[in-house]
Amino acid sequence: MSLQVGDQAPDFKLYSSDLAEVSLSAFKGKKVIIHFFPMAFTGTCTEQLCTMRDNFSFYEGINAQVLGISVDSPFSLAKFKEVQNYQFPLLSDFNKNVSEEYGALYNEFVFGLKGVSKRAAFVIDEEGKIAYAEVLEDAHDLPDFKAIDEALKG
Repeated sequence: MSLQVGDQAPDFKLYSSDLAEVSLSAFKGKKVIIHFFPMAFTGTCTEQLCTMRDNFSFYEGINAQVLGISVDSPFSLAKFKEVQNYQFPLLSDFNKNVSEEYGALYNEFVFGLKGVSKRAAFVIDEEGKIAYAEVLEDAHDLPDFKAIDEALKG
């Protein structure tokens, strides 16, 4: 069963591109935007995260934390973050547990790759409940950024 608006967001601990352990519960009292993405350095994933980067001052202004999650290694994510100048943490779900828990995992992706994060966006409210959930089946589609922003204002 997929996560729905109003559900408690599953807590997690993942390593960031800075090799620091990051947990969702550490942001209690803040709104959190989680962006799952299939693979670093690919076109649509770059566009997805660059949209967040380019609107970062809006998220910062409303005290919202942006997190990017993929199954890439922390080392690949560190280079991706550096090249694209992302101001927010990129987290490695290398073991695929969090992507699966959030219903955002392809069993099989392109080129026969198995266990790749689906493109997805979640807004978590200050109490840790899901305020917005969008999991996309087509990796070429982008999340609804306007709906994400509306959920953040709500």
